[in-house]
Amino acid sequence: MATVTFAGVNMEKDVTVYAVAGDTGTLLALAKKHDIPIPFQCQDGECGSCLVKVTYLDAKTPMAIDLTEKEKVTLSINGKLTKELVDAAENAHRPPPYRLACQFIVRDETIRVQFSGEPGVEPELRK
Repeated sequence: MATVTFAGVNMEKDVTVYAVAGDTGTLLALAKKHDIPIPFQCQDGECGSCLVKVTYLDAKTPMAIDLTEKEKVTLSINGKLTKELVDAAENAHRPPPYRLACQFIVRDETIRVQFSGEPGVEPELRK
């Protein structure tokens, strides 16, 4: 079972939810199911409005590393994904810090998901 803690600047407090192991839903779908206000528009990985920062909290090797091609392009265009980060994800199994909630598939791991509450804005800029 995945444990996901959502932390948004526009939320009163952090919210922790659980995702069923083996479910192939996205992080955005999980957020919507639990009324977490992650901004989104296209839900297809092309606009970048659902930008989140993912931090892995357990000692296990991160599982949700794979980036979709749309995610690579959108994050790269928005300056959140460098060639080095792509290489680290694809070759060294080190996930990049920023992801798109509509493309990230939740796996059996414990993560913290931070978001700004504004489409495409990284959380650090809103603190």
